[in-house]
Amino acid sequence: MMPSSSHSPKPRSLLFAGLPLLCLAACGGNYPPPPETEQIPFTETLHGVEFEDPYRWLEDGDSPETRAFIDRQNAYAELIVGEPPEREWARRRLGELIDTPSVGNPSKAGDYELFTLRRAGEELASIVRRPAPEGAEAGPSKIDPAGEYEAVIDPVETGSEYAHLGILGVSSDGGQMLYNVRIGGEDETTIRLRDLEQNVDLDFELPRALNDQAFFAKDGSGIYYTVRDRHEGSRVRFHRFGTDRADDVLVFGEGIGPRAFVRAEQLDDAKLLVGVQHGWARSDVYLVEIGTWNVTPIVEGMEARFNTHHHDGRLFVRTNLDAPLNRLVEVDLERPEVADWREVVPEAEDVLHGMSVIDGKLYLTYLHHVASRIRVFELDGTPAGEVEVPEHHNASIRGAGEGKALLSLVSYLQPPVTYLLDLETGEREVFREPQAPFDGAGYVLKQVRYTSKDGTSAPMYIAHREGFEPDGTTPALLNGYGGFNVSLTPRFNPLAALWLEAGGVYAVATLRGGSEYGEEWHQAGMLHNKQTVFDDFISAGEWLIAEGYSDPDRLAIHGASNGGLLVGASLTQRPDLYRAVLCGFPELDLIRFYTFTEANNMPALLEYGDGEIPDQFESLRGFSPYQAIRDGVAYPAVMLTQGDRDTRVPPLQARKVAARLQATTSSGLPVIMRYHPYAGHAASRGLPMSERIEFVAAEATFLLTQTGLGAPETES
Repeated sequence: MMPSSSHSPKPRSLLFAGLPLLCLAACGGNYPPPPETEQIPFTETLHGVEFEDPYRWLEDGDSPETRAFIDRQNAYAELIVGEPPEREWARRRLGELIDTPSVGNPSKAGDYELFTLRRAGEELASIVRRPAPEGAEAGPSKIDPAGEYEAVIDPVETGSEYAHLGILGVSSDGGQMLYNVRIGGEDETTIRLRDLEQNVDLDFELPRALNDQAFFAKDGSGIYYTVRDRHEGSRVRFHRFGTDRADDVLVFGEGIGPRAFVRAEQLDDAKLLVGVQHGWARSDVYLVEIGTWNVTPIVEGMEARFNTHHHDGRLFVRTNLDAPLNRLVEVDLERPEVADWREVVPEAEDVLHGMSVIDGKLYLTYLHHVASRIRVFELDGTPAGEVEVPEHHNASIRGAGEGKALLSLVSYLQPPVTYLLDLETGEREVFREPQAPFDGAGYVLKQVRYTSKDGTSAPMYIAHREGFEPDGTTPALLNGYGGFNVSLTPRFNPLAALWLEAGGVYAVATLRGGSEYGEEWHQAGMLHNKQTVFDDFISAGEWLIAEGYSDPDRLAIHGASNGGLLVGASLTQRPDLYRAVLCGFPELDLIRFYTFTEANNMPALLEYGDGEIPDQFESLRGFSPYQAIRDGVAYPAVMLTQGDRDTRVPPLQARKVAARLQATTSSGLPVIMRYHPYAGHAASRGLPMSERIEFVAAEATFLLTQTGLGAPETES
């Protein structure tokens, strides 16, 4: 059920009364035409190249005409998806897989522990507390999601049905809590200060903005906070308790523009450590003297990344400086110059992906062909063993008291599970059981290699039922990302689990642009090399077809955000390769991306390229999906998803692409857009649980019916 663009939910029976809601897709064709969308002639010339943009008017998201367009699109999407048996099955099964209890990591607050909690059946998470268990300093105590806890903040207090709460920090005396409120899926939050003894908010608030962080000063004198502005950039400030907010001190950020992220942490009573991330390929690190606010660069202006980890007075840095696969160094804060850095763990054959200091040792997480390995070192870099991780799993580890750690594992066939690990014996016991009711027995997960257009070999995960024999007749769903130095490691996806239970093949292609094989792999898929990512993905799809895992009438692709760009570029470059495309919250107009300054992630220009720069413009117009759409092309069936609260990826792009594809495609297959006024990038789309399930169920139904993959109960 989709709320109308007037922001008021309407029951499905009222919103679509009189429409034939049987599954048109499952019937194989004769789809009703999409709603007519007015084309208003508009021509723009950029760098001497003329572009026609008859849907420019759809960029005004608040105009009555655009709101009417959205309502018509939602009604048409509902008509196409319909209410076939597949949808009821998807709704029920996804409810079981998604609506599972969610418990946040607890924060100590005096005699209590604070944590976020959403029980199964609840729409949104609350902030609750319980008395701190005896001996909590020695290690964590299990939290029963079904237990009774004292409510600290209920989302209903915010006055919004779409409020998401998060704990940012607790004061050293345990008496105050910083928390944020996010409405829907927007990146902006409001930050508030709570008196935990009186359980009321105090007279301190950071109003709705890109509030990237807030934390208490170690001496309890005030609050440090970082606010990012899309025009001015990020600034770190300090608010001293008892003073006017207008007197807050600028700590760091003068001259830092909008294409950088800034984060600070307090090392001790005298120093702050500040990191500046310029896109996803380089960063700077500074020390700031508290009180004088004098800034000392540790590293500045180098073409490398520096990820810091401060522990017990020691500063470790994971960096790709002179090490494309990353290495670990230690910085002496009294002599922070690069020449004085000490290499602790040199570059290895696998990518160094993360680190923790636990019980006096270094626990380093590596990526070995897109799966986790955890290696242990003494603080001086001497090897000290390895933590066993199952094949094809993603792993993370954190301390849990003396001699203990919490080891979390997840895979495509394994919902997240956390073990309490004895660091001396290696024995482990389940600490937090898997919440999603999915049994991976009866399925196979394997990794194959495909060859891209330029001859580069890359891995791809494939999951299917045991006993499956590739014969070219099975619907397959291919996913990918390929960008922003993100590793697409194994994870549990309810949509993928549903797809497998219906008898489909699920595949995830490793693409250049990510960090799976280090910085060279990342650089090979960014800026002028971005087309390489699409070549990789298209080649992965061709491999699935050539090897008999599917065929063009049954192959579907899906991706979101940068992955939405991925599938958008793929469908415009190879429309013949796919039957269905699920394109979520996507970047689709990369040529004009730099002009979308009101709801945009400006640092992304350093990854994609900037259309204002002539040579980068040339690269962008080679793949920007909106401009690549052509009249009379037989495009596959497409579902676009977006929402008004997406303030990271401008939703105008999905609106315009929906209109343009509907007007140009000659295939007779439907192009639909499902649009929610509160959906966005953040907080798992930002929807309450029931609406989130409905959203994903519609996506699943579209993919199932378009590829002919029926629900188990409806198969004949």
